[in-house]
Amino acid sequence: MNIERIMSSLEAKHPGESEYLQAVREVLLSIEDVYNQHPEFEKAKIIERLVEPDRVFTFRVTWVDDKDEVQTNLGYRVQFNNAIDPYKGGIRFHA
Repeated sequence: MNIERIMSSLEAKHPGESEYLQAVREVLLSIEDVYNQHPEFEKAKIIERLVEPDRVFTFRVTWVDDKDEVQTNLGYRVQFNNAIDPYKGGIRFHA
């Protein structure tokens, strides 16, 4: 596995997504040894399948702020790989 080649490709495809790119790099570094021991993973394009989401949902969130004005924001739910378990997570609100 050539992590730098993979990261260069992802940085070109997803510029400005520093948290995503950092997470991908950390995962690639953690699985590198095991991945390199299994050439069948390369043939099955496991990395390419892991770094792209299965689906992305975009939805509107409408709320009333402290000034009693209606605000509208976009929410996103990105689901990556459900090979081990069903997708987990959901929308969260911070105080």
